[in-house]
Amino acid sequence: MIAAGGTAGIPAIHRPEVLTTLSLTLSRRLVACIGALLVVAGCDGAPWRRQIRPGIDVLLTDSAHLVADSRVGLLTNQTGVSRGGGSDVEALLQNGVQLVAIFSPEHGFRGTLDEANIGHTTDSATGLPIYSLYGEQLEPTPEMLGRIDVLLCDLQDIGARTYTYISTILHAMRAAASVGLEVIVLDRPNPIGGELVQGPVLDTGFATYVGMLPVPLRHGMTMGELALMGNDVLGIGANVTVVPADGWRRDIWFDGTRLPWIKPSPNMPSLESATHYPGTVVFEATNVSVGRGTPIAFQVLGAPWLRPSDVAEVIGEQLGVVISDTTITPQDPPDRKYSDVTIPALKFRVTDREVYDPTQLMVLLLTAIKQVHPDSFAVTSERGFDRLAGSDGLRVALGEGRAADGIIASWAEGLESFAGTREKYLIYR
Repeated sequence: MIAAGGTAGIPAIHRPEVLTTLSLTLSRRLVACIGALLVVAGCDGAPWRRQIRPGIDVLLTDSAHLVADSRVGLLTNQTGVSRGGGSDVEALLQNGVQLVAIFSPEHGFRGTLDEANIGHTTDSATGLPIYSLYGEQLEPTPEMLGRIDVLLCDLQDIGARTYTYISTILHAMRAAASVGLEVIVLDRPNPIGGELVQGPVLDTGFATYVGMLPVPLRHGMTMGELALMGNDVLGIGANVTVVPADGWRRDIWFDGTRLPWIKPSPNMPSLESATHYPGTVVFEATNVSVGRGTPIAFQVLGAPWLRPSDVAEVIGEQLGVVISDTTITPQDPPDRKYSDVTIPALKFRVTDREVYDPTQLMVLLLTAIKQVHPDSFAVTSERGFDRLAGSDGLRVALGEGRAADGIIASWAEGLESFAGTREKYLIYR
């Protein structure tokens, strides 16, 4: 069973024999997107503001049969919470689910680690083993999966290709497929909305753990939709079920869901940061700080040699965003850029979400900073820059001195093709 769009953004359930428009021939899998139709009017002066139920709530209230009498493994972190804010682990155990193992992604089960290699551990609250899937171990082993009958996945994405949580799920799906284990993805809203699709599409020749799927920097998809796409285009062939977030529509941003914002990673402090991240993330591979080690990571770009006002003057006024001068002092930043040094910076604040494009701003910033500071700005890792951008095209274009408008225009064909591909996997409308 595959979910296609229903009315008012509520996922509808359709049987494969009538889904002629999707025509998905995915071997060894039954995709079911289970949706309830409960939409409750808001109580805060916004009568049409929806009360969204994440997949964990839908599973336990409407679809508990999917895990009944099964030994369950759970791939999650601190973002895996119910609508009320309780952890998935607590919710599953309180509802009598036989949870026997936990798996964790980058940053660990508690989401506090910024290390390249995270080891296995034990949950002190429950005594359950926590198997790390980041570092030396990217996929659960057959021995780990042999303990369970079904694998639940519940991780909050932020709408950008370079966020590694979908890679963790895809690797887990591949391992599950190899042993015939069912995977259930508990879906959550895309925090920065599901309508806008922006930036360069990944060239699969540059696929890495920070970008496995041929999607743009801002893909406008949920974790469940990405899992369906990955299962198909990567030929994983897993037996996948997606339990959708009830009540979510593609035009709803995270602050319209009434769900608690929990930092998805140590340097993703707010929705504002997530909004800029699809663009500013590329600067991670340069000698410019993105504000790691500050409360406003990815909302700023700074360096000791940066003249913010000169760069802003070259860029000019942009739609949907205000650019201002500020200073930042990174405290013990994990990228080791300018630790404990107060540096000048550009700060970005979104004023109109409907028109703002962080990936276009990224190109304008790159070309402007290169123009104003030709002897100071540097790409510190060509490989790292290319894997974040999705190919070497952006780096080569910058090196050739191409204008920002031409670079941005070169993305159009890839985005148009992606829009057609993406449509097959969309659950929500």
